[in-house]
Amino acid sequence: MIFQVRTDNHIKNSAELGESIRATVEASIAPRFGDRLRRVEVYLEDMNAEKGGIDTRCSIEVHLAGRPAVAAHDDASDVDTAVDGAIEKVMRVLEHQLGKQEGRAGHTSAAGDEGL
Repeated sequence: MIFQVRTDNHIKNSAELGESIRATVEASIAPRFGDRLRRVEVYLEDMNAEKGGIDTRCSIEVHLAGRPAVAAHDDASDVDTAVDGAIEKVMRVLEHQLGKQEGRAGHTSAAGDEGL
């Protein structure tokens, strides 16, 4: 799996930050989608710079084998909270999309079409 962490010029990127975020993301996503996971990209931005407030945005883009990329973002007052929120959102999207696909297997739709 390819894993990237990118930051803007207001958030200091370091090996420790990257490893911490990687561990958090893998702990959440890998148990459910680990066999399909190909690439994860995490983008961190400080939206208001030194003005403060809820201004840290984390965007996560997940690429699963055979599926289009899925992305979600969350805004929070610090990096860890923004990462956790973005992970929750991207997991909901993945489970929704894959749940629809897996739920169709072998079932007949309301229109009478056989599932794939």
